[in-house]
Amino acid sequence: MPQNGVRGALVGRPARSGRAGPPPVRANAGLPGLDHLGLDPDDLPDGLVVADENGRVICFNAAAARVTALRAADVLGRPVDQALPLEDLEGRRWWQLTDPYGGLAIRVGQPERNLLLPGGREVLVAARYVRQRPGGPLRRLVVTLRGTEARRRTERSHAELIATVAHELRSPLTSVKGFTATLLAKWERFTEDQKKLMLQTVDADANRVTRLIAELLDISRIDSGRLEVRRQPVDMPAALRRHVDGHVAAGQPADRFTLKVRGPLPPLWADPDKVDQILGNLLENAVRHGEGTVTIEVAPAPATGGERTHTNPAAAPGTAVTVSDEGPGIPEESMGRVFTRFWRGSKRGGTGLGLYIVKGIVEAHGGTISVGRAPGGGAQFRFILPVGAPSFLS
Repeated sequence: MPQNGVRGALVGRPARSGRAGPPPVRANAGLPGLDHLGLDPDDLPDGLVVADENGRVICFNAAAARVTALRAADVLGRPVDQALPLEDLEGRRWWQLTDPYGGLAIRVGQPERNLLLPGGREVLVAARYVRQRPGGPLRRLVVTLRGTEARRRTERSHAELIATVAHELRSPLTSVKGFTATLLAKWERFTEDQKKLMLQTVDADANRVTRLIAELLDISRIDSGRLEVRRQPVDMPAALRRHVDGHVAAGQPADRFTLKVRGPLPPLWADPDKVDQILGNLLENAVRHGEGTVTIEVAPAPATGGERTHTNPAAAPGTAVTVSDEGPGIPEESMGRVFTRFWRGSKRGGTGLGLYIVKGIVEAHGGTISVGRAPGGGAQFRFILPVGAPSFLS
């Protein structure tokens, strides 16, 4: 009989109390739904523990063995509260608190929560009560188990986000506080030019804080799937020219930018503000982290195949935009992490959130974005936005 899984494991050896258990059955006995689907409990990604009407474990899959570090042979056939002596974070016995077999018969289960096994091992546990009829006795107790690694990774990601935000806020807020306090205390001592310079610095730092808050709101909407796209006609070449003109006005040489428009472009319906956000981020990265000429190419993108529907907008033709520079480029080993949170291509500042947001915006439009190496050796970003449809037709 396997020692670490449930395939072929039998339930029915005498319990430790000396009383005989139920007749021998396979570990997935009583789970006709899985049999009907052609699945074995070991095929499930999460831990699965099933107890019968008497409270004895009749199913303990391989994922449950991995999460709990228990052997199926030591669990099958035992009372579930003895096989899994779970406690909450305050040390209270979970089975006594929930009392699945003797509690209220109107209950249907327990929500997922963090519990402890002996030795302090943390597991995420949820339970479902399967009854013969509503309000009737319990026929099956189904418990799912998951490790806490994914939750810890999420918590670490949130902690990193908080630390990054705190660091990025500290510098501009310190500057704003310092200049305003100085101006209030010594206004008469400064010339008009000095006052203007300090107020311009305060304004720039306030804009930096505003951008950071906007990034945080975008991340929240992207992660929760609530990023709204308000589609309107967008002239992509005109939008790109505006961004190039802005960089030139800020002091970049005009001959550093090359804009190429290839062929007639299909009508593009997209969110103009979010398109500006995409273009601004990609061009800013090319200017700040790249070198040489920044080449921007706009071209029609062919349909990706399939029938165009509201769930498959990319099956329609679209507009492709490619932004390339002649800098050192992105190392091959880093390309898979470019669109993750906090990735930074250099030590030249930034929160490391911009490309993560760009990817979220492009995908919210039903498009795709990729990164590669430009012909000149620098970084090359290419995104495709499908033609789309106006918001009132979506």
